[in-house]
Amino acid sequence: MSRYRFGPFDLDTERSELRKHGIRIRIQKQPFQVLRALLERAGTLVSREDLRQTVWADDTFVDFEHGLNAAVNKVRQALGDSSDRALYIETVPGEGYRFVAPAEKQPDEIISGKLPAAAGPAAAQPTSPPATGFPATVSARRRKAIALAAAAVLALFVGGRFLFSSRTPKLTDKDTIVLADFINTTGDPVFDGTLRQGLAVQLEQSPFLSLVSEERIQRVLSLMGQPPGVRLTPQLAREICERTAGTAVLDGSIAALGTKYVLGLRARNCRTGDVLDEEQVQAARKEDVLNALSQIASKFRTRVGESLSTVEKHDTPLAEATTPSLEALKAYSSASKILSSAGSAAALPLFQRATEIDPQFAIAYAWLGRVSSDLGDSALSTESTGKAYRLRDRVSDREKFFISSSYDLQVTGNIENVERTCKAWAETYPRDMAPHAFLGAFVYPTSGKYEKALEEAQTAAGLDPDFAVIYFVLSIDYEYMGRLGEAATTLQRAAERKLEIPEFSVQRYDIAFLRGDQAEMEREGARGKQKSEVEYWISDHQAFVLAYSGRLRQARRMSQMASDLAQQSARRGMAALYETGAAIWEGFFGNGSAARQGALAALQHSKDRDVEYGAAFALALAGDSSRAQTYANDLEKRFPEDTTVKFSYLPSVRALLALNRHEPAKAIELLRDAAPNELGAPQSTFFGFFGALYPVYVRGEAYLANHEYAEAAGEFRKILDRRGVTVSDPVGALARWRLARALALSGDEAQARSAYQDFLALWKDADPDIPIINQAKAEYAKLR
Repeated sequence: MSRYRFGPFDLDTERSELRKHGIRIRIQKQPFQVLRALLERAGTLVSREDLRQTVWADDTFVDFEHGLNAAVNKVRQALGDSSDRALYIETVPGEGYRFVAPAEKQPDEIISGKLPAAAGPAAAQPTSPPATGFPATVSARRRKAIALAAAAVLALFVGGRFLFSSRTPKLTDKDTIVLADFINTTGDPVFDGTLRQGLAVQLEQSPFLSLVSEERIQRVLSLMGQPPGVRLTPQLAREICERTAGTAVLDGSIAALGTKYVLGLRARNCRTGDVLDEEQVQAARKEDVLNALSQIASKFRTRVGESLSTVEKHDTPLAEATTPSLEALKAYSSASKILSSAGSAAALPLFQRATEIDPQFAIAYAWLGRVSSDLGDSALSTESTGKAYRLRDRVSDREKFFISSSYDLQVTGNIENVERTCKAWAETYPRDMAPHAFLGAFVYPTSGKYEKALEEAQTAAGLDPDFAVIYFVLSIDYEYMGRLGEAATTLQRAAERKLEIPEFSVQRYDIAFLRGDQAEMEREGARGKQKSEVEYWISDHQAFVLAYSGRLRQARRMSQMASDLAQQSARRGMAALYETGAAIWEGFFGNGSAARQGALAALQHSKDRDVEYGAAFALALAGDSSRAQTYANDLEKRFPEDTTVKFSYLPSVRALLALNRHEPAKAIELLRDAAPNELGAPQSTFFGFFGALYPVYVRGEAYLANHEYAEAAGEFRKILDRRGVTVSDPVGALARWRLARALALSGDEAQARSAYQDFLALWKDADPDIPIINQAKAEYAKLR
């Protein structure tokens, strides 16, 4: 039995309680055990393996990896701590954690209330009272009066306990709710699906409550053999609640009463069927139904245990949080449901319809921006997300976080702002997985903070284990770190949960490439080409693999196929990215004319940020400095806040232009701005598959030109050591050749010879007319 005191906190191991200023802090069992283990060894490093043996002795390694990161995050949330500025728990990357705050262990005697025995006669035991429990000097009559008073007090106490217990929260901040469809007896189809969506918006404003996600509901329905879009009856919702280990089912109804409408809401425990709460409210007119729904949602939140202060703080009326138009809300509701079951392409027209009905529908614009970005349509994404941002005062607090982070991610490119917004989002809504997904997928990979990216993605997966995309993010984060086994295992975990999305096929192909598994690459490529939604994407990855090994003629044909397929699917933005990637290969390989032609063709299809950057880079490689400078200047003008533009794209292009002017020292200076983020994976790598570690490559070229051969070799080795970041981008193949040249020029002939052999073995089947292959062979011949 131990008690630890640190800062304003007390941790009692006997009672498994954590208190702050004497007030109990909610903390789950495993986070509590992690905190206890760290306190027991305060000031020293506790390895991840030690924590596994202490807390997860019976769990699998994969479950432990996810569980530990999630548990540490929950401990930090309970303590108000941060991994960036650790007050209590310091992360030692790749090793473990250390409790860094002063901590005091309280003696067992103080904890138990025991005091040392007094010495001498004064320590003798007192005389025991009579069996009645009253002192012997108290008369019988007085004892009777005292007994009656005690009985009265006891009655009040019991009654008070009854009253208090009746106010005990019916739900906790660990419970989850499944929303059923409203029973609509009005005969008006505008209420079908609409009221459920509206109720979801209202309840999602709560930091206390948590709804089972639509993605998870659709997956369970599929496992149950139910068709997509099936009506979620109370009975079906209850079964989903049981299957997802939820707590309660919330079903509603709407009925006409003359010209009025009556809305009802009932919450039941999905295991026992006990009614947790029932609410009813009337609306005088059809136009008042959304306001009535807001009222009933607010009542429900307070009745089931949420504090009045958070309800008052996060309670934007539905008409203000979404739209006063039932028709627009119905279109938005249908789009949200289709997005979960059929994907972005099917949902996009319905989101567009919602914004056409109500041009002030902010959250509909935000989701239109999100799905169009997922589909590679950057122009529509930028336009829609910008409109959402301008209308962000017309949404709930939670959706303001979503819109602000989307705006900085998709419009301004200010990654620092996205990080700040997501951290505030996660702090305000600790049960929301979205901010952690944003951090794990978009924020930390961009700056090369892959450990932090993985930690955030694992937290997101823990909050919503049926969100398929998060497994894709997890797998990529593992891949970035070179942990290919765990990258593959993550996709297998998703498959075991019956989750499958197009991105998985592409990711499996890339993992097979990095493992050198040609048979698996062929199998996954064939499977991918049977799916129209992924055929163009996997064709582009196959084109990169061909280019990586110098089979440029085949790569060109495959890249053209990918571009054509994308255009046939109305994905002009993606087609432009594919053409940009091909133009960059040509520039890398010394085919200046083809590089210029491809870059300008891509710009005819799109002036997207990543397309313009790739085109400028390809033109600079081709020696067309004037046009490359023009596009670089345009990037700087259009994206003044963009983190990637400022610290990766512009330094890379301008350094290449300096090399074209034979100013290698200037190129090295220009690349200093890129150094903090140079090992990251910029957004261009997601769909375009180019751009990773380009600042490092250009710096290596600058060092070569400046006769700093050892430094040049170091830059090219950075690329070769991070194959999980570049994957099949030909920059990884070229780094082998340039490393060989740097070693040869430095006088290290033995290592240079080995490096040339590696490159020439990789390019053994390369097209003989590629300019650089003949240069490499000539350089190697001089060493022999």
